[in-house]
Amino acid sequence: MARIPDEQVARLKREVSIERLVEAAGIDLKPHGGSDRVGRCPFHDDRTPSLVVSPDKNLWHCLGACGIGGSVIDWVMRFHKVSFRHACELLLKDHPALAAGTGTPPAAAQVRRAASRFSLEAGESALLGQVTDFYHQTLLETPEALEYLDKRGLNDPELIERFRLGYANRTLGYRLPPKNL
Repeated sequence: MARIPDEQVARLKREVSIERLVEAAGIDLKPHGGSDRVGRCPFHDDRTPSLVVSPDKNLWHCLGACGIGGSVIDWVMRFHKVSFRHACELLLKDHPALAAGTGTPPAAAQVRRAASRFSLEAGESALLGQVTDFYHQTLLETPEALEYLDKRGLNDPELIERFRLGYANRTLGYRLPPKNL
């Protein structure tokens, strides 16, 4: 797995708008002294707005209970519960000009949410069944995962179906309804 170059990380932090990324997450930002904007922090129970977004510095910080903050990469890591590398990959996927190293970044910065296959009304048991089905279907659609099972001697279709073997490719979080995140 190749390392993400420092130059590319710096470009992401500099050229992806934290303000637009936070707004794309559904957080209503209001003016707050100078160019800063303020909204409710999604990382704790926030009754009064404590999330400060500084477009000039392209940084965010919670002045409330959690006290966390950082760059656009830190936001994606926290909000979507993914690793540093995965956060960079998501941002680069949404900003191909930055990945290619040329051009200007698109105006709207957001991490797209995949179409949900999960019901908001489902109980815990039903939701677990939906997640199991999602992982099982992901396995069946991923040749590399099937090849791995084959190498381990777990390639019997009846075994795969009976035990609902699955493959977690780090995309489930983008398919869950926001209420369940």
